[in-house]
Amino acid sequence: MASYDLTPRIAPHLDRHLVFPILEFLQERRLHEDEQILKSKIELLNKTNMVDYAMDIHKSLYHAEEVPQDMVDRRAEVVGRLKALEEAAAPLVTFLQNPNAVQELRADKQYNLQMLSERYQNFASPMNQVQNRIWLMHWSLFIFFNHDNGRTQIIDLFNQDKYLNAIQTSAPHLLRYLATAFIVNKRRRPQFKEFIKVIQQEQHSYKDPITEFLACVYVNYDFDGAQKKMKECEEVSLRSMLVKIFFSVYLVLAEKLNLNYEEAERWIVNLIRGSKLDAKIDSHLGTVIMEPNHPNVYEQLIDHTKALSGRTYKLVSQLLEHAQAAQPAR
Repeated sequence: MASYDLTPRIAPHLDRHLVFPILEFLQERRLHEDEQILKSKIELLNKTNMVDYAMDIHKSLYHAEEVPQDMVDRRAEVVGRLKALEEAAAPLVTFLQNPNAVQELRADKQYNLQMLSERYQNFASPMNQVQNRIWLMHWSLFIFFNHDNGRTQIIDLFNQDKYLNAIQTSAPHLLRYLATAFIVNKRRRPQFKEFIKVIQQEQHSYKDPITEFLACVYVNYDFDGAQKKMKECEEVSLRSMLVKIFFSVYLVLAEKLNLNYEEAERWIVNLIRGSKLDAKIDSHLGTVIMEPNHPNVYEQLIDHTKALSGRTYKLVSQLLEHAQAAQPAR
Protein backbone atom coordinates (compact mmCIF):
# COMPACT_ATOMS: atom_id res chain seq x y z
CA MET A 1 0.00 0.00 0.00
CA ALA A 2 3.06 2.30 -0.03
CA SER A 3 2.06 3.43 -3.53
CA TYR A 4 -1.06 5.08 -2.04
CA ASP A 5 0.84 6.81 0.77
CA LEU A 6 -0.33 10.45 0.81
CA THR A 7 2.44 11.69 3.09
CA PRO A 8 4.32 13.57 0.31
CA ARG A 9 1.09 15.41 -0.62
CA ILE A 10 -0.10 16.10 2.92
CA ALA A 11 3.21 17.14 4.50
CA PRO A 12 3.56 20.50 2.66
CA HIS A 13 0.29 21.64 4.25
CA LEU A 14 1.32 20.74 7.81
CA ASP A 15 3.62 22.27 10.35
CA ARG A 16 6.73 20.14 10.60
CA HIS A 17 5.91 18.90 14.09
CA LEU A 18 2.63 17.47 12.78
CA VAL A 19 4.47 15.34 10.23
CA PHE A 20 6.25 13.34 12.93
CA PRO A 21 3.17 11.35 14.05
CA ILE A 22 2.68 10.39 10.40
CA LEU A 23 6.28 9.19 10.12
CA GLU A 24 5.85 7.25 13.37
CA PHE A 25 2.74 5.60 11.91
CA LEU A 26 4.58 4.70 8.69
CA GLN A 27 7.42 3.25 10.74
CA GLU A 28 5.05 1.14 12.85
CA ARG A 29 3.26 -0.18 9.76
CA ARG A 30 6.62 -0.85 8.09
CA LEU A 31 5.53 0.75 4.83
CA HIS A 32 9.09 2.00 4.36
CA GLU A 33 12.53 0.96 5.60
CA ASP A 34 13.43 2.14 9.12
CA GLU A 35 16.63 3.76 7.87
CA GLN A 36 14.65 5.75 5.29
CA ILE A 37 12.18 6.92 7.96
CA LEU A 38 14.96 7.97 10.35
CA LYS A 39 16.76 9.92 7.61
CA SER A 40 13.47 11.62 6.74
CA LYS A 41 13.03 12.60 10.39
CA ILE A 42 16.49 14.15 10.56
CA GLU A 43 15.94 16.01 7.28
CA LEU A 44 12.62 17.28 8.63
CA LEU A 45 14.21 18.39 11.90
CA ASN A 46 17.10 20.25 10.30
CA LYS A 47 14.98 23.36 9.77
CA THR A 48 13.14 23.25 13.08
CA ASN A 49 13.96 24.20 16.63
CA MET A 50 13.66 20.58 17.81
CA VAL A 51 17.42 20.19 18.00
CA ASP A 52 17.49 17.83 20.98
CA TYR A 53 15.12 15.44 19.19
CA ALA A 54 17.33 15.57 16.08
CA MET A 55 20.35 14.69 18.20
CA ASP A 56 18.56 11.65 19.66
CA ILE A 57 17.57 10.38 16.21
CA HIS A 58 21.10 10.92 14.89
CA LYS A 59 22.46 8.79 17.74
CA SER A 60 19.89 6.06 17.00
CA LEU A 61 20.54 6.07 13.26
CA TYR A 62 24.34 6.03 13.40
CA HIS A 63 24.70 4.17 16.72
CA ALA A 64 26.93 6.88 18.17
CA GLU A 65 26.94 8.98 21.33
CA GLU A 66 28.54 12.02 19.72
CA VAL A 67 26.70 14.40 17.40
CA PRO A 68 28.12 16.72 14.71
CA GLN A 69 29.34 20.14 15.81
CA ASP A 70 26.82 21.86 13.54
CA MET A 71 24.03 20.38 15.67
CA VAL A 72 25.63 21.75 18.81
CA ASP A 73 25.95 25.20 17.20
CA ARG A 74 22.39 24.97 15.96
CA ARG A 75 21.14 24.32 19.48
CA ALA A 76 22.80 27.49 20.80
CA GLU A 77 21.29 29.46 17.92
CA VAL A 78 17.80 28.09 18.63
CA VAL A 79 17.95 28.96 22.32
CA GLY A 80 18.93 32.54 21.47
CA ARG A 81 16.15 32.85 18.88
CA LEU A 82 13.51 31.57 21.30
CA LYS A 83 14.46 34.24 23.81
CA ALA A 84 14.21 36.93 21.10
CA LEU A 85 10.76 35.67 20.03
CA GLU A 86 9.53 35.72 23.61
CA GLU A 87 10.54 39.35 23.88
CA ALA A 88 8.91 40.24 20.52
CA ALA A 89 5.62 38.55 21.44
CA ALA A 90 5.55 39.94 24.97
CA PRO A 91 3.28 42.96 24.16
CA LEU A 92 0.58 40.78 22.55
CA VAL A 93 0.82 38.17 25.32
CA THR A 94 0.54 40.89 27.91
CA PHE A 95 -2.54 42.28 26.14
CA LEU A 96 -4.27 38.87 26.11
CA GLN A 97 -3.45 38.25 29.75
CA ASN A 98 -4.83 41.61 30.87
CA PRO A 99 -8.62 41.36 31.53
CA ASN A 100 -9.04 45.14 31.28
CA ALA A 101 -7.25 45.28 27.93
CA VAL A 102 -9.28 42.36 26.53
CA GLN A 103 -12.43 44.34 27.31
CA GLU A 104 -11.40 46.76 24.55
CA LEU A 105 -12.39 44.09 22.05
CA ARG A 106 -15.88 44.53 20.62
CA ALA A 107 -18.47 42.38 18.88
CA ASP A 108 -17.48 44.21 15.69
CA LYS A 109 -14.94 41.93 14.00
CA GLN A 110 -13.69 44.65 11.65
CA TYR A 111 -12.95 46.99 14.54
CA ASN A 112 -11.01 44.26 16.36
CA LEU A 113 -8.98 43.38 13.26
CA GLN A 114 -8.11 46.99 12.58
CA MET A 115 -7.23 47.75 16.20
CA LEU A 116 -5.04 44.66 16.67
CA SER A 117 -3.46 45.05 13.24
CA GLU A 118 -2.48 48.65 13.97
CA ARG A 119 -0.96 47.63 17.27
CA TYR A 120 0.75 44.36 16.37
CA GLN A 121 0.74 44.07 12.54
CA ASN A 122 0.27 40.30 12.54
CA PHE A 123 -2.91 39.58 10.58
CA ALA A 124 -2.91 37.91 7.17
CA SER A 125 -4.58 39.23 4.05
CA PRO A 126 -7.89 37.67 2.98
CA MET A 127 -6.05 36.45 -0.12
CA ASN A 128 -4.48 33.81 2.14
CA GLN A 129 -7.80 32.50 3.43
CA VAL A 130 -7.98 29.60 0.97
CA GLN A 131 -4.51 28.46 1.99
CA ASN A 132 -5.45 28.86 5.65
CA ARG A 133 -8.51 26.66 5.13
CA ILE A 134 -6.33 24.01 3.51
CA TRP A 135 -3.95 24.09 6.45
CA LEU A 136 -6.86 23.92 8.89
CA MET A 137 -8.32 20.86 7.16
CA HIS A 138 -4.98 19.06 7.20
CA TRP A 139 -4.39 19.87 10.85
CA SER A 140 -7.93 18.86 11.80
CA LEU A 141 -7.38 15.30 10.53
CA PHE A 142 -5.44 14.58 13.72
CA ILE A 143 -8.50 15.56 15.78
CA PHE A 144 -11.38 14.22 13.70
CA PHE A 145 -9.99 10.71 13.38
CA ASN A 146 -9.25 10.51 17.09
CA HIS A 147 -12.62 11.79 18.31
CA ASP A 148 -15.77 9.76 18.94
CA ASN A 149 -17.91 12.07 16.82
CA GLY A 150 -15.11 13.08 14.45
CA ARG A 151 -16.52 11.26 11.40
CA THR A 152 -19.61 13.44 11.55
CA GLN A 153 -17.73 16.64 12.32
CA ILE A 154 -15.31 16.20 9.42
CA ILE A 155 -18.30 16.01 7.07
CA ASP A 156 -19.78 19.14 8.61
CA LEU A 157 -16.52 21.05 8.04
CA PHE A 158 -15.10 19.65 4.80
CA ASN A 159 -18.46 19.58 3.00
CA GLN A 160 -19.09 23.32 3.41
CA ASP A 161 -18.89 25.11 0.06
CA LYS A 162 -15.87 27.25 0.91
CA TYR A 163 -13.90 24.27 2.24
CA LEU A 164 -14.98 21.92 -0.54
CA ASN A 165 -13.94 24.57 -3.07
CA ALA A 166 -10.51 24.74 -1.41
CA ILE A 167 -10.21 20.94 -1.64
CA GLN A 168 -11.12 20.89 -5.32
CA THR A 169 -8.78 23.79 -6.06
CA SER A 170 -5.61 22.86 -4.20
CA ALA A 171 -5.98 19.66 -2.14
CA PRO A 172 -8.05 16.97 -3.92
CA HIS A 173 -6.25 14.24 -1.96
CA LEU A 174 -8.39 15.25 1.04
CA LEU A 175 -11.31 13.62 -0.76
CA ARG A 176 -9.98 10.29 0.54
CA TYR A 177 -10.64 11.31 4.15
CA LEU A 178 -14.04 12.80 3.43
CA ALA A 179 -14.98 9.63 1.52
CA THR A 180 -13.86 7.51 4.45
CA ALA A 181 -15.95 9.61 6.82
CA PHE A 182 -19.04 9.08 4.67
CA ILE A 183 -18.39 5.33 4.49
CA VAL A 184 -17.96 4.71 8.22
CA ASN A 185 -20.65 7.18 9.30
CA LYS A 186 -23.59 5.19 10.60
CA ARG A 187 -26.07 7.86 9.55
CA ARG A 188 -26.20 8.21 5.79
CA ARG A 189 -25.83 11.95 5.33
CA PRO A 190 -28.08 13.88 2.90
CA GLN A 191 -24.92 15.44 1.41
CA PHE A 192 -23.62 12.05 0.26
CA LYS A 193 -25.26 12.25 -3.18
CA GLU A 194 -23.67 15.64 -3.84
CA PHE A 195 -20.32 14.32 -2.63
CA ILE A 196 -20.50 11.50 -5.18
CA LYS A 197 -20.84 14.17 -7.88
CA VAL A 198 -17.67 15.81 -6.59
CA ILE A 199 -15.78 12.51 -6.77
CA GLN A 200 -17.03 12.07 -10.31
CA GLN A 201 -15.93 15.57 -11.30
CA GLU A 202 -12.48 15.25 -9.72
CA GLN A 203 -11.56 11.81 -11.07
CA HIS A 204 -9.24 13.47 -13.59
CA SER A 205 -7.23 15.23 -10.86
CA TYR A 206 -7.28 12.65 -8.06
CA LYS A 207 -8.36 9.06 -7.48
CA ASP A 208 -7.40 6.22 -5.18
CA PRO A 209 -8.99 2.85 -4.28
CA ILE A 210 -11.44 4.49 -1.86
CA THR A 211 -12.78 7.16 -4.20
CA GLU A 212 -12.73 4.72 -7.13
CA PHE A 213 -14.69 2.21 -5.05
CA LEU A 214 -17.44 4.76 -4.45
CA ALA A 215 -17.44 5.69 -8.14
CA CYS A 216 -17.81 2.03 -9.11
CA VAL A 217 -20.74 1.50 -6.74
CA TYR A 218 -22.66 4.77 -7.02
CA VAL A 219 -21.72 6.13 -10.46
CA ASN A 220 -20.86 3.23 -12.76
CA TYR A 221 -22.77 0.50 -10.87
CA ASP A 222 -19.77 -1.69 -11.56
CA PHE A 223 -19.73 -4.19 -8.69
CA ASP A 224 -17.01 -6.27 -10.30
CA GLY A 225 -14.83 -3.17 -10.43
CA ALA A 226 -15.77 -2.34 -6.84
CA GLN A 227 -14.65 -5.79 -5.77
CA LYS A 228 -11.27 -5.26 -7.44
CA LYS A 229 -10.85 -1.90 -5.72
CA MET A 230 -11.87 -3.48 -2.44
CA LYS A 231 -8.94 -5.89 -2.73
CA GLU A 232 -6.59 -2.91 -3.10
CA CYS A 233 -7.65 -1.51 0.25
CA GLU A 234 -8.40 -4.56 2.38
CA GLU A 235 -7.10 -2.77 5.45
CA VAL A 236 -9.83 -0.13 5.14
CA SER A 237 -13.47 -0.65 6.14
CA LEU A 238 -14.72 -0.87 2.55
CA ARG A 239 -15.13 -4.65 2.46
CA SER A 240 -17.89 -4.57 5.06
CA MET A 241 -19.67 -1.81 3.14
CA LEU A 242 -19.66 -3.76 -0.13
CA VAL A 243 -20.90 -6.90 1.62
CA LYS A 244 -23.73 -4.86 3.16
CA ILE A 245 -24.71 -3.50 -0.26
CA PHE A 246 -25.00 -6.99 -1.72
CA PHE A 247 -26.68 -8.59 1.29
CA SER A 248 -29.16 -5.76 1.79
CA VAL A 249 -30.69 -6.55 -1.60
CA TYR A 250 -31.02 -10.26 -0.94
CA LEU A 251 -32.21 -9.85 2.65
CA VAL A 252 -34.91 -7.37 1.66
CA LEU A 253 -36.18 -9.66 -1.09
CA ALA A 254 -35.85 -13.00 0.67
CA GLU A 255 -36.63 -12.23 4.29
CA LYS A 256 -38.50 -8.95 4.53
CA LEU A 257 -40.69 -9.11 1.43
CA ASN A 258 -40.99 -12.90 1.21
CA LEU A 259 -41.25 -12.74 -2.60
CA ASN A 260 -40.86 -15.47 -5.17
CA TYR A 261 -38.78 -14.91 -8.33
CA GLU A 262 -41.57 -13.40 -10.46
CA GLU A 263 -42.80 -11.16 -7.66
CA ALA A 264 -39.24 -10.03 -6.94
CA GLU A 265 -38.73 -9.22 -10.62
CA ARG A 266 -41.90 -7.10 -10.74
CA TRP A 267 -40.89 -5.36 -7.52
CA ILE A 268 -37.46 -4.47 -8.96
CA VAL A 269 -39.07 -3.18 -12.18
CA ASN A 270 -41.32 -0.87 -10.17
CA LEU A 271 -38.35 0.22 -8.06
CA ILE A 272 -36.35 1.12 -11.18
CA ARG A 273 -39.27 3.07 -12.63
CA GLY A 274 -39.89 4.92 -9.38
CA SER A 275 -36.24 5.88 -8.88
CA LYS A 276 -35.78 6.89 -12.55
CA LEU A 277 -32.65 4.77 -12.89
CA ASP A 278 -31.27 3.86 -16.31
CA ALA A 279 -31.48 0.10 -15.83
CA LYS A 280 -33.02 -3.06 -17.26
CA ILE A 281 -33.56 -6.65 -16.16
CA ASP A 282 -32.02 -9.65 -17.90
CA SER A 283 -34.53 -12.37 -17.00
CA HIS A 284 -32.41 -15.09 -18.59
CA LEU A 285 -29.36 -14.33 -16.46
CA GLY A 286 -31.39 -13.15 -13.47
CA THR A 287 -29.48 -9.89 -13.16
CA VAL A 288 -30.17 -6.16 -13.12
CA ILE A 289 -28.07 -4.22 -15.66
CA MET A 290 -27.53 -0.63 -14.57
CA GLU A 291 -26.09 1.91 -16.99
CA PRO A 292 -23.39 4.28 -15.69
CA ASN A 293 -24.71 7.65 -14.61
CA HIS A 294 -22.44 10.05 -16.51
CA PRO A 295 -23.54 13.69 -16.22
CA ASN A 296 -24.13 15.66 -19.38
CA VAL A 297 -21.08 17.75 -20.35
CA TYR A 298 -23.25 20.87 -20.62
CA GLU A 299 -24.64 20.28 -17.12
CA GLN A 300 -21.08 19.99 -15.79
CA LEU A 301 -20.15 23.26 -17.51
CA ILE A 302 -23.16 25.01 -15.98
CA ASP A 303 -22.33 23.63 -12.50
CA HIS A 304 -18.70 24.75 -12.76
CA THR A 305 -19.78 28.19 -14.00
CA LYS A 306 -22.14 28.60 -11.06
CA ALA A 307 -19.39 27.54 -8.67
CA LEU A 308 -16.93 29.99 -10.27
CA SER A 309 -19.46 32.79 -9.99
CA GLY A 310 -19.98 32.02 -6.31
CA ARG A 311 -16.25 31.96 -5.61
CA THR A 312 -15.75 35.28 -7.45
CA TYR A 313 -18.54 36.92 -5.44
CA LYS A 314 -17.03 35.70 -2.16
CA LEU A 315 -13.55 36.87 -3.13
CA VAL A 316 -14.79 40.36 -4.10
CA SER A 317 -16.76 40.59 -0.85
CA GLN A 318 -13.66 39.66 1.16
CA LEU A 319 -11.52 42.22 -0.68
CA LEU A 320 -14.08 44.98 -0.12
CA GLU A 321 -14.36 43.99 3.51
CA HIS A 322 -10.59 44.10 3.91
CA ALA A 323 -10.39 47.48 2.13
CA GLN A 324 -13.01 48.96 4.44
CA ALA A 325 -11.20 47.63 7.48
CA ALA A 326 -7.93 49.13 6.27
CA GLN A 327 -9.42 52.65 5.98
CA PRO A 328 -8.62 54.85 8.97
CA ALA A 329 -11.48 55.38 11.36
CA ARG A 330 -13.24 58.73 10.99
